Amino acid sequence: MGEKNFKRTIYLEDKPRNQALSEWMEHNHMLERTEFIPVEQALHRITAKPIFASQSVPHYHASAMDGIAVIAETTYEAHEKNPIQLTEGKDFVYVDTGHKIPSPFDSVIMIEHVNEVNEGVLEIIEPATPWQHIRPIGEDIMSGSVILPMHHQIRPVDIGALYAAGKEEIEVLKIPIVSIIPTGSELVERNPSLQPGKITEFNSKVFAGYVKEWGGIPKSSPITKDDPESIKKALLEATMHSDIVIINAGSSAGSKDYTVHVIAELGEVYTHGVATRPGKPVILGKINETFVIGLPGYPISAYLSMEWFVKPLLYDYFHLPLPKRDTLKVKMGRRIVSTMGAEDFVRVSISLVNGEYIANPLTRAAGVTMSLVQADGLLVVPSTSLGIEQGEEAEIELLQSIEKINSSISIIGSHDPSLDLLSAILKMESPPYQLQSSHVGSMAGIMALKKGEAEVVTAHLLDEKTGTYNIPFIERFLKGQELVYIPFLRRMQGWYVTKERKEEFRGLEDLLDGRFAFINRQKGAGTRLLFDSLLKDQKVSPDSINGYDREMFSHLSVAAEVKESANTVGLGVYSASKIMDIEFLPVAEENYDIIMTKSIFDSERGKMLLSAIRSPQFKKQLDELGGYRLSLEEPFYLST
Repeated sequence: MGEKNFKRTIYLEDKPRNQALSEWMEHNHMLERTEFIPVEQALHRITAKPIFASQSVPHYHASAMDGIAVIAETTYEAHEKNPIQLTEGKDFVYVDTGHKIPSPFDSVIMIEHVNEVNEGVLEIIEPATPWQHIRPIGEDIMSGSVILPMHHQIRPVDIGALYAAGKEEIEVLKIPIVSIIPTGSELVERNPSLQPGKITEFNSKVFAGYVKEWGGIPKSSPITKDDPESIKKALLEATMHSDIVIINAGSSAGSKDYTVHVIAELGEVYTHGVATRPGKPVILGKINETFVIGLPGYPISAYLSMEWFVKPLLYDYFHLPLPKRDTLKVKMGRRIVSTMGAEDFVRVSISLVNGEYIANPLTRAAGVTMSLVQADGLLVVPSTSLGIEQGEEAEIELLQSIEKINSSISIIGSHDPSLDLLSAILKMESPPYQLQSSHVGSMAGIMALKKGEAEVVTAHLLDEKTGTYNIPFIERFLKGQELVYIPFLRRMQGWYVTKERKEEFRGLEDLLDGRFAFINRQKGAGTRLLFDSLLKDQKVSPDSINGYDREMFSHLSVAAEVKESANTVGLGVYSASKIMDIEFLPVAEENYDIIMTKSIFDSERGKMLLSAIRSPQFKKQLDELGGYRLSLEEPFYLST
């Protein structure tokens, strides 16, 4: 089978996700295979058949108390006014909890209810009743009774019952084997000296984690190159010893996407493409009675597709109900635009602001793994919707616990690497509190405060008229609010330039002759306002700056772009240049401060945040990062 034989006869569909899953599983179920395992290894396994007790528990009449065993009939006359004396060996024997009751005794009197008269002679003043304080044979488990039903997931307490009932081995469902085949000529195993054009293969590690979490056994194959013969060979080998085969990348409709054609040749393709964003280019098929799923190469698309199509297969095999996530009603902090005809899965962060849950979208790019790492929840926009408006109520599927969300301190506004240090210190010194930062820019943070969608904001907005940071903007936009201003950092802003071209770049004038391109920050960012101020001072039009419209959302992103391309420069804080190992040419020191509502400042969360800021550990780490001076000014109330 050669590459030239592949014609695009199978196109990406827009099949509804639930329909695709239903068609895939309707007439296809993994064959149940069973095995016998020792009871001690049975935790979380699924019973293949009902399990019957081999012995009763208890398997003899056992004392339920420490005391004496008696014949109840001989004690009926006992009364306070008519004590009865019993002789050891004749009228009673001593028993402890769990001891066998010897014949002919049929009752136990607690040791606390007898009085010793002489050695071997006891006195009682209350009668016993037949079988009191005696555990009869089979009180807990009766021999031959069902201990565990069929298709039951074994818990720790179940293991105790199995042991007690005399079971040594039990029959359980075999654990399905899920083979994972990463494909792509650009993929390499983890390598500290990664070359441009090569990508570390990591999706298979995530797939393996999900498979384990859902009860399967992952079996990862070596990286397969983008070659139809290699893909065919890998699929054939995997389907021979697997219940499910996952093949990653090559599932789209590009010239090098061979997977769907190979599956169609070797078996059957049920679906190629589902109506979701992300996750559209999914392949659902079967080869040699083995389920085969082709996952997109982009991480988020692949991970969501795993949950949609692999997880239901495993839970169906185990006869377990598919778990559903908890949901939470939130107010949308920003507008979500969607397109009719496809489900949209939007990763969101969630903040508790003034007693109300506010959700804001993270990046929607399918290749940004961190958007799922950092997400608190998933917003599912139906295929019939054009989106959700800002301020509208929505239901979110939670990816984090509500306890974690409630203990988070959300900071919205300008980005700075120091926030990552502060977050680590807060979590270490004041658990369970933690910092959650959204990098939307200083002005966007101020506007979030105005709309009641933020409680803590970072900003470094320079007012050109007064030369003052932040205060003029607060007075302009946040009138009537009770706020607290926390002088935070004095940080150095400057030019980012590669080491190779440091001597060639002198400043703004070198952006006008075409030798350097600029990388800007997003609208509303304080760094962008600083750059605009430099342009205004030099009477330079933004239109004359090559790259003025190219935007990044953090200092680290700008620094990374400069490091990658020697003919680019950017503006940002010193710490990011140090992290990226590029040159930094100072321009100005600025104020990077925190504005928060009075209510959170007075709360436990606010006190813990301020404590972390004032901690010696934070100052030490700032000094190591470089380019900062921690402000020693005290917080003050703002009257707007």
